[in-house]
Amino acid sequence: MLFLVVALFLFGALLGTAAHVPVPVTVAAGIAITAWLVFFFTKERRKAGRTTKGAGR
Repeated sequence: MLFLVVALFLFGALLGTAAHVPVPVTVAAGIAITAWLVFFFTKERRKAGRTTKGAGR
């Protein structure tokens, strides 16, 4: 997942709209997206752990 974030960041910085935005703004947006993905991943991981435990009953 982290590889995808880095790859998309590089594509965006080199080819997309991010190429027209200052570097600090691009880095801040990348950090925000990475933080959201980590939050979402941990939330889904916890949810999956709860359903697995309850399925055996």
